[in-house]
Amino acid sequence: MYLCRVIQLEKKASHLEIPANGEILPVMEIFYSLQGEGYHQGKSATFIRLAGCSIGCVWCDVKESWKTDDYPLQTVSDIINEIKSFPSRLVIITGGEPLMYNLTPLTQILKENGFQVHLETSGAFPLSGIWDWICVSPKKFKSVLPEILPQAHELKVVVYHPSDITWANSFLPSVNAQCKLYLQPEWSKHQHIEKLLVAHIQENPQWRLSLQVHKYLNIR
Repeated sequence: MYLCRVIQLEKKASHLEIPANGEILPVMEIFYSLQGEGYHQGKSATFIRLAGCSIGCVWCDVKESWKTDDYPLQTVSDIINEIKSFPSRLVIITGGEPLMYNLTPLTQILKENGFQVHLETSGAFPLSGIWDWICVSPKKFKSVLPEILPQAHELKVVVYHPSDITWANSFLPSVNAQCKLYLQPEWSKHQHIEKLLVAHIQENPQWRLSLQVHKYLNIR
């Protein structure tokens, strides 16, 4: 059963050791599960979670991903070898904040091996990589780069406070016409925020509701 298979890695990382060419990356974990959020919700996928994030959202549910020092450095060849055994051809690169690194070498080798490659990013760092799908989830703690939003296939805004809805609407002029728009209640407040979002989406049908289904199912 593949609900969550975590790859254990060995060599520890340090920011000073991470080359800028993207051939070696700090990997917090690799696991196989279901995409629990947004447009591709319910699809089986291999997740590559890169370590390192300088944004620091107070409600982040993977704060252990912020630092790199406790996690291994892996070559892109090692990473592709780790994930080949999983049956899904969908790979989701997340973090941390993955765009802190040059992702072109990793995504290129993934594409050469027949994978569909998705990105989950705050959009606060320059875009690199070859992508089939880009999900931008802006954070108030570090502004999204304006050149990122027009390239997003999906805009997913986490709503922690009712005022975040107005903030989410501020991005609408910057995304392309085909971009899928999602409002997602922050998990610790979801019981209070969900009803608010339902009402807002009923009045503003360009938005859709994203729920963290993996948390309801108690899987990764």
